[in-house]
Amino acid sequence: MKGASGRFAEQLLEVRGVSRRFGGFLAVDNVSLRVDKGEILGIAGPNGAGKSTLFNLISGVPFGPSAGEVLFEGRQIDRLPAHKIARLGLRRTFQAEQLFPSLSVWDNIAVASHYMGRRGRSARTAAATALETVGITKYRDERAGDIPLLAKKKLMIASALVARPRLLMLDEPAGGLNSEDQADLIQLLADLQKDGLTLLIIEHVLSLLRELANRMIILSSGELLVDGTPDTVLSDPRVLEAYLGKAEA
Repeated sequence: MKGASGRFAEQLLEVRGVSRRFGGFLAVDNVSLRVDKGEILGIAGPNGAGKSTLFNLISGVPFGPSAGEVLFEGRQIDRLPAHKIARLGLRRTFQAEQLFPSLSVWDNIAVASHYMGRRGRSARTAAATALETVGITKYRDERAGDIPLLAKKKLMIASALVARPRLLMLDEPAGGLNSEDQADLIQLLADLQKDGLTLLIIEHVLSLLRELANRMIILSSGELLVDGTPDTVLSDPRVLEAYLGKAEA
């Protein structure tokens, strides 16, 4: 299922030496990376490594970097407000469910369409297409808070897809899913890549990244530790040490 491990033809996202301080605490420390069009880049690392903070710095939600630059399709975006970054074609999801649980699945999608500036027939078409793409059309009229966990995860993805992004950033999409639902999610993400979508995925379920990702990076204590193919990264002694500690590794 996994694509080629080498560089893809064209760079989409470039992160240049970004850092983020909170008082005296350096949450992300001089991280640089690139994501090429059409690839899946996985991000892993122990708890507190700075993974979600890095997503925040790239997407501008809720803050940008203290230092460094973020370029999307060659344009510097790290000083833009989050809604403008999203409308350029970069969307993200979050670890926690970002849904309106009392609204129907359809109304959740409608809210996402409205946020992205879509109206009327264009909004309805985009919403219907997104629900069909992720496979939750059958839940259209149900309350978002009442649908199964996998469907909630897919609804968050669908809410991002209504914008027809070029880069989709997913923060721990497999969290809480059983093995069967994980397999379903892996197939969906592989299909999205086949359709031309570029994906940047934070995940603790390393088997998902091993199967899907063209490349992986490992963060540790806010720094980029390793960058390479999943097999190379996951066999690196530094990765074992970051996860397990020096004595255990």
